[in-house]
Amino acid sequence: MDVLGKALEMLESYPLCDHCLGRQFALLGHSLENDERGKAIKTVLTLKAHALALSSSEEGVRALKILATNGFSETAKKLLHKMKKRIPKKSLPEKCFLCENRFETIDALVEKACKKLEDYEYSSFLVGVKLPVDVEEREDEFKAKFEVSYGENMRNEFGRVIGKKIVERTGKNVEYKKPEVVVLVNPFTGRINLQINPLYIAGRYRKLVRGIPQSKWLCPYCRGKGCEKCNWTGKLYPESVEELIEKPFLDATMGVKALFHASGREDIDARMLGNGRPFVIEIIKPKKRFLDLKEIEDAVNDYAKGKVEVSALEFADKDTVRKLKKAESAQKEYSVLIEFERAVTARDLRLLEEKLTNSIIKQRTPLRVLHRRANLTREKYIYEVKIKKLSPKKAEMRIRCQGGLYVKELVTGDEGRTTPSVSEILQNKAKPIKLDVLNVFMKK
Repeated sequence: MDVLGKALEMLESYPLCDHCLGRQFALLGHSLENDERGKAIKTVLTLKAHALALSSSEEGVRALKILATNGFSETAKKLLHKMKKRIPKKSLPEKCFLCENRFETIDALVEKACKKLEDYEYSSFLVGVKLPVDVEEREDEFKAKFEVSYGENMRNEFGRVIGKKIVERTGKNVEYKKPEVVVLVNPFTGRINLQINPLYIAGRYRKLVRGIPQSKWLCPYCRGKGCEKCNWTGKLYPESVEELIEKPFLDATMGVKALFHASGREDIDARMLGNGRPFVIEIIKPKKRFLDLKEIEDAVNDYAKGKVEVSALEFADKDTVRKLKKAESAQKEYSVLIEFERAVTARDLRLLEEKLTNSIIKQRTPLRVLHRRANLTREKYIYEVKIKKLSPKKAEMRIRCQGGLYVKELVTGDEGRTTPSVSEILQNKAKPIKLDVLNVFMKK
């Protein structure tokens, strides 16, 4: 059956608006919207039916009646009226069988969506459409009945048409892979929700003082609710690297909250020096995206003055977070001040350098973190060790190693859970006094 024959068959069975008729032939005739396609099909059918009617064909009159009723064609109605062929009002359908005339509400939906979008800065968006299950099932059954081969589904058409109109209104771009905002529309309920995708900003931080954890630690007694033990703060420590960095970001973006991602973490009593540790801050539901990162960098450094510094800020994405997590085992460089039980000699320190450089260290999960980490044995590689004697019982050790090495336990041996260790090699009990992270080596 040809296109016109199939279209007339559809209209004979069901009332269809221009959008829904045209959508069944969406793959035929490029650069046409479905309503234009549907209107064109109805126009040609009307011309053909009129020609048949003028030749006294009852088939032509019947086709005009189908177009006037189920096709909502005003032209067909006028032709029938002129030919004195009456159409009972009760036979005129009120709405399209498939969309229930919801395509007529598109302008109102676009107006509502644009009103909601006014509260947010964004450069790209995508329209998502939710349809009632019975509507989708009805269309599927319709397509199966008429063996539709060149059609498009209703969800796609709503999304495309609404998206085009929002582009015209806002000048923003449609982005399919990583939109900043998703406009979720239900044309049948008129409900519109915005899904504001996170804003990611990457950089590096330096922790200049000891005694600050990387992330917020909830009070173990009240689990963040606030109690006498934590002075009603809900926290074990009054501040953290995460909190010191995130507040200026939230102020600038007007986001709901922030998630802090970093390439590993240093101990509370360790500083993070050098060019800093790579991090990504993820802002949830930001209202502002068009940011001056230098201004935010200055704001963070002023807010966390003398405690934490950030640098090298740049816009990022979710892929950056994945790379950051994968890079947790990247090379790191540490400096640790060691105190020995007995005096050490230059020969002792040379022995340590020789034994630890280019060595594999086996570490069972340290006792101090065993309460929160699985009891596993991990192997970490040390690339280089340099030791400088400071006094008879003190030395500074610099280590370049694979990320994830527990440096404190490398010094103490952790009751035999780390081997080899400084204490084991020299048979001289050693303990770390101060620990600093000097560098985190992360490939771009």
